[in-house]
Amino acid sequence: MDIIKIPQMEKEEYDELIRDGCVSRIAFQGEKYPYIAPFMYVFDGSFLYFLSTKYGRKNDLFKKSPYVSVEVERYSPDMSCYTFVTMQGRLVQEEDAINKKKVRKMFLNLIREHKLSHNILAALGHDPSEPIESLLEEERSNIWKLTGVTDIVALKNL
Repeated sequence: MDIIKIPQMEKEEYDELIRDGCVSRIAFQGEKYPYIAPFMYVFDGSFLYFLSTKYGRKNDLFKKSPYVSVEVERYSPDMSCYTFVTMQGRLVQEEDAINKKKVRKMFLNLIREHKLSHNILAALGHDPSEPIESLLEEERSNIWKLTGVTDIVALKNL
């Protein structure tokens, strides 16, 4: 019996998958086991950006090693259709004030465009009762940028 391999996606296809999504999983290097956490992200066409609260295990692991794997997926409820992309790279903390403002604005637009609940603000270091514009006014979260991507695996069953 032949083994059927899942077809690979072209760059345009996985860029579209990334552009259309908003939730990823990041695998950090843990002490013994990887630590995986969900993150909202925005994509500017070149880089993925993540907002991270300034507390928790992910911050400790980021400080120890910024090398991560990031996964974005899309699938139908019955799993008849699915696509996913994994990327290995390095997270860097965004320090440029102009770029930080731009990225926070992208997150604000993402929340509005996807009609996400204000409860998502808690995952970004804000009180859900606050207006979403508080993302722009206060820096309660770090901005991480995925750089130096060395390996991309993008597969589909379509």
